[in-house]
Amino acid sequence: MDIQTVKNRYDIIGNDPKLIQAINKAIQVAPTELSILVTGESGVGKEVFARMIHDNSGRKHKKLVSVNCGAIPEGTIESELFGHVKGSFTGAEKDRKGYFEEADGGTIFLDEVGELPLAMQVKLLRVLENGEIIPVGSSSSRKINVRVVAATNVDLLTAIKKGHYREDLYYRLNQISIVIPPLRERKDDIVMLFRKFASDISERYHMPLLQLTDDGKQYLRDYPWYGNVRELKNVTEQIAVVETERLIDRNILSNYIHYVPNENMPVLFQQDSQQGGVITDRELLLKALSMGQMINEMRAEINNLKQIITSLAGQGVPYNGDTVSPSYIDTGKYYQLDTHHGGIQSMEHQGYSSPEEEEFQDSEVVENEPISLVEREKKAIIKALEKHLGRRRPAAQELGISERTLYRKIKEYDLE
Repeated sequence: MDIQTVKNRYDIIGNDPKLIQAINKAIQVAPTELSILVTGESGVGKEVFARMIHDNSGRKHKKLVSVNCGAIPEGTIESELFGHVKGSFTGAEKDRKGYFEEADGGTIFLDEVGELPLAMQVKLLRVLENGEIIPVGSSSSRKINVRVVAATNVDLLTAIKKGHYREDLYYRLNQISIVIPPLRERKDDIVMLFRKFASDISERYHMPLLQLTDDGKQYLRDYPWYGNVRELKNVTEQIAVVETERLIDRNILSNYIHYVPNENMPVLFQQDSQQGGVITDRELLLKALSMGQMINEMRAEINNLKQIITSLAGQGVPYNGDTVSPSYIDTGKYYQLDTHHGGIQSMEHQGYSSPEEEEFQDSEVVENEPISLVEREKKAIIKALEKHLGRRRPAAQELGISERTLYRKIKEYDLE
């Protein structure tokens, strides 16, 4: 089967050499029984490649079962993948097949396989090596014949170094690797994709076709497209439906996408230079949360500085706005001005307190109470959603995580 026929069949648009290489590799390895790991950012079309591999394999007349590992709660993922027997847990009123058993004889596509908990990774490895599953609550194993295609947008090698992913599972899944390039590396394909999506929606809703000006084309090429093909399709459909003007220039595009030059991108979008890999969604969120913690610590430090200034003022020395170094801060000491030596002296608290200190104790002080990581994560998500009036895309962008991860977190914390 030639490349153009494959592209037409699976509605793939683009002539980028890296994309063509990925398609060629998928067609070449499809007839084998090897496990395949498809890597690429969210929105590049990894599921299309899984379908392409299945359709061109000897299993094409059996099922292709797609599973989003990142969307399944940790407490139920084993039952979802391997099934359960009646009475194995509360609510298990009858035997139920898992996804692996449903895909018996065919292909199972494990999307976001990098999100699997460590305990589940061990069980998946056993299934891949032995070809056997054990349903939850059962004491006997069942033979299955399934070809695995996995996908991830996480740098698994970095996750392995950090102890978040099993190396033996990685090599078992990655017998063949297919890398799909992000849209920002396929600049010549961007305008082609825009025209395709515009044509589709024009035909569907009987609307005049969109046309791009030269500066509009350049604006699309310059935009980083962190949401990849999915984001471009979304933007194109919005413009086609909302805009009355059918000649689209950069001014119109700027109402829907906001170009940020690479050198000015926030740190959260950059690579982890120390580890040499892309920062995971969870790490991005934790970085955002740690920034909030740092702000709280700064507030506490400012309050301590206020206390020093109040003490100085009590000695009749006007505050002239000079900065007091944080190195003077010690909550176990009381600071006063040494009028004889022209400096600040401290007196250990030994039953002594100044009137100014007693007065300060009644003033508002920012408390830095300990808070669990889960609560910090939850509060950050709530705050981002409130700020953007419930719109998940800008909320996810502010948090520095993918929309898919945000959806999963909303479900996990019951924030619907």
